[in-house]
Amino acid sequence: RMEGYGYYALPSGNEYRGWLWDGMFHGEGELLLPTGGSYRALWVRGVARQGKYVFADGLEFDEEKWRYCDGYDRRFYTEICSGFKPPGIPQLTNLDPPKIIPEGCYDCGDGFYNPETRIVVDYKHKFLRNADDDEHEWILRTCRKAWDMPTENHETE
Repeated sequence: RMEGYGYYALPSGNEYRGWLWDGMFHGEGELLLPTGGSYRALWVRGVARQGKYVFADGLEFDEEKWRYCDGYDRRFYTEICSGFKPPGIPQLTNLDPPKIIPEGCYDCGDGFYNPETRIVVDYKHKFLRNADDDEHEWILRTCRKAWDMPTENHETE
């Protein structure tokens, strides 16, 4: 079985970098996710005992002191770090410029959702999952949708 410091690629696309003992994560290690986020933890026989999730943009999740997107401060993390854009230039997502959403689909944070097929694909259009009824309703209610009507150029004469 694997022992010592190493790298382990999982079939899901996740990758573990850290200490292994008897084939299990054991000691300090980091689980890297294909979305760019990571989970750094102290592992004991394959179980994370203490850990912290870090989003792809560097924002660290803190369950006790979480103040990001709390209803009082609606800025994106990149706006917190770099400041607001000039007036009249909206920032629609934390990623700027935002991903272009395929026609009829929604951006659900980790990929695009097609409500007709009820499938979520990553930003490279690789299958992630089938959405259940709850996720389907949540995405339709809260996520950014591709433009469903053409915009026109109105010039003043």
